[in-house]
Amino acid sequence: MYKKAAFIVLIIIVIVVAAALALMSGNQGQPADSPVLYTYRIINTYPHDTSAFTEGLLIENGAVYESTGEWGTSSLRRVDLQNGSVLQEYKLPSEYFCEGLTAVNGSLIQLTWQNHIGFIYDLQTFQLQSNFSYATEGWGLTYDGSRLIMSDGTSTLYFLDPANHQVVGQVTVKDGDTDITRINELEYVNGNVYANIWQTTKIAIINPSSGQVKGWIELGGLYQPRGPDDVLNGIAYDKQSGSLFVTGKEWPNLYQIELVPKT
Repeated sequence: MYKKAAFIVLIIIVIVVAAALALMSGNQGQPADSPVLYTYRIINTYPHDTSAFTEGLLIENGAVYESTGEWGTSSLRRVDLQNGSVLQEYKLPSEYFCEGLTAVNGSLIQLTWQNHIGFIYDLQTFQLQSNFSYATEGWGLTYDGSRLIMSDGTSTLYFLDPANHQVVGQVTVKDGDTDITRINELEYVNGNVYANIWQTTKIAIINPSSGQVKGWIELGGLYQPRGPDDVLNGIAYDKQSGSLFVTGKEWPNLYQIELVPKT
């Protein structure tokens, strides 16, 4: 009797172990927390000013705003989506190289690259209201509804209090155990941070709480750059329509795209 019971237990153990090994084998190379990979489908193509060295892109209340960089030609713009023309512009002094852009409570906030200064403008008039300082370089900027989120070209995202612009937290962006550096232009989309990775054709989808990359959007083939500086940079999300727009530095087009999961 005891031998029979022991034999049954042994059979059960063998079955359980075999099932576990089969499950592990089937999951090899596909960890449960691996980032989701996306490609894209072009929904619409709009003209884009090829003189715009795009560093920040934003859609607020249906209007398109853009921060352009380079020494001597940096600007804040409101542009016409349909034809790409500049409807409103504030040109900055030549000593500033402008970067990321976002909107907070009726104001536009624009970073500079190496000047360690951010500028705050009235959303409607572009009148300069004030400025603030930060210790790092300024690259990308977005707003999650309660905090500013800033990149500086490293693997770090900084969280700033929008009232006093002081750093209140930070997180390291990783894909698994690998730090993701050269994080550039940012956009907050439905709880995630979308980030251009400088000099690549990829956008990272980041969990801002953990810093883990949840997905990668591969935009290779969208546009063939004319030179080494004409890189993908510029993400705008229209909250009203749920539409996603991307462009690059001195690109002739602004693209409305739809994400397509890779099989």
